[in-house]
This record gives sequence, structure tokens and C-alpha cells, in this order.
Amino acid sequence: MIHSVGSPALWGAFLAFVAVFLALDLGVFNRKPHEITVKEAAVWSAVWVSLALAFNVFVGLKWGWHVGQQFLTGYLIEKALSVDNLFVFYVIFAAFRIPLRDQHRVLFWGIVGALVLRAAMVLGGTALLAHFAWVVYVFGGVLIATGAKMLVRREEEVDLSKSRAYRFVQRAIPATKELRDSRMFVRENGALRATPMLLALVVIELLDVVFAIDSILAIFAITLDPFIVFTSNIFAVLGLRSLYFVLASVARRFEYLQPGLALILIFVGIKLAVSRFIHVPIIVSLLVVALLLAGSIALSLHKEARDRRAAGGLAP
Repeated sequence: MIHSVGSPALWGAFLAFVAVFLALDLGVFNRKPHEITVKEAAVWSAVWVSLALAFNVFVGLKWGWHVGQQFLTGYLIEKALSVDNLFVFYVIFAAFRIPLRDQHRVLFWGIVGALVLRAAMVLGGTALLAHFAWVVYVFGGVLIATGAKMLVRREEEVDLSKSRAYRFVQRAIPATKELRDSRMFVRENGALRATPMLLALVVIELLDVVFAIDSILAIFAITLDPFIVFTSNIFAVLGLRSLYFVLASVARRFEYLQPGLALILIFVGIKLAVSRFIHVPIIVSLLVVALLLAGSIALSLHKEARDRRAAGGLAP
């Protein structure tokens, strides 16, 4: 039996909170499609981070700082993994020629789909762990294997045409070749057809299944409480749209982020696999995740600055 701090009332209150902010986002602040500026995105990113940290304080005060550290560690892991996925969204929008003014709307509905998907995965993973103790070894093994693959994988340009999700969507969904304003469906010769906006949304949703597996399993390595797993994951996902408009075009500047994330996945995978025999304090997990994340970003920025100085020195 897995214990959870989240009562039905708390689950309902959190889902209502998410619904209210999503309604305000699309129905008030972004009712009309427009290009999201970096300044606007940065403000919203700050808002979502502040809300997550405020909720973190609430968790710590209500259930103790041990649980608060679990939330914060899970949030950092999901946030870090999100940054590595931003460039994939950038490539998808470029492939389907989605203009900047419509990208926010596609990401909005992508987030709504991600909420449903991740809720199902959290509840399903919790049920498996509650009834089959040996599943922790499977989950741990998946994380270690994923981290090892990321660690040895060479950094390459993303070729969306090789993606199974992209090829499946192109074959399976009848669609127009051109965008039709900001619509996802149009009627053509009496038949209902999708537009490239819908195709981009479907590809994002399909790829999010892959992204969600790593992030959900990684947070299970920190805590088995479904409420903490879900809320830490969702707070990170809710801020993903704003983060995209701030970082998508420069995400590949963080050259060492992928190895850093790979080491994080390997660490939490080992932690999960040995959790029945060795207890790793949550504060240790938090420090390891924070150090690996901060170190990979710092090394990336240092290398970029060094390369820029070298290029300047070679300039005539």
C-alpha cells in the first residue's frame, strides 16, 4: 500500500487551480493569437516558477520539509528534462511552418493533453508499484538504460522526417497543405480535413508520451507519493510554454546539458533500483540533481565564452 498526502479534496483543489489558470491563459491573456515576445514569455516563466515555489512552501509547511524536498527535487528534474525537449518543439513548428503567432495555441492544447496523459501515467505507475514490488527494478533499469543511451549519443540535428510519430501522422490524417488562419480543421469539398496546426499538435502529443516516461519514472525514484509526483510534474509542464519562447532558439547553446541530464537519469535509476536495500536521503538526491544541472549549464556557458574568445582572436 502506497501512502499519499493528497486527499480527494486536495486533488480536486489542485485540478481546479490548474483549470482556472489555463482558462485565464487562453481565454483572457491570449484570447487573440499573437507573437509571444521574449519579455512576455520571461514574465510568465517567472510567474509559473513563483507559483511552483509557493506551492513548495505550502507542501513543506503542511507535511514537513522532507516532503517539500521531494517536491522540489521532482520539479527540478522535470524542468531540466523539459529544457532538453524544447528544441524538438522548435523543429516540429519549423517542419509544419507554424507561425509564431499560432505556436502558443498549439502548445496550450499540447499542455492540456499532457495533463491527462501524465495523470494516467502517475496513477498507473503507482498502482503497479503498489501491487508488484519488483517493478521498481524495471523502472530503475529503464532510467539507467535511457541515461546511458543519452550519455553516448552524439549531438545531432533533429531530423523529423525519421520520426515514426511524424511519418504516422502524415499518412494517417488527411490534411491540407497550407495553414488556414488559426484553425485546426477546415471543410474542403464537403469533407472535414485537418490543417498543419493539428498535425503539429498530434506529433507533439505523441512525442510527449516518450518524454513523460522518463520524467515520471525519474520522479518515482524520488518519491512514490502520487500527489507529489503529479503536482511537481504538472507545475513544470505548465511553465513549459513560456520557457519555450524564452529558450527554444538557444537551447542548443547548452552543449553539456544532455550529458548532465543523462547522469541525473542514471543516478535516480540506481537510486530507485536499490531503494529496497539502501535508503538515499532526499537532501542528497536534491543536491546531486542541483549540482549536475547547474554544473552542466555552467560548463556549457564557459565553453561558449571560450569559443567566442578563440574565434575573436582568430578574426582578422
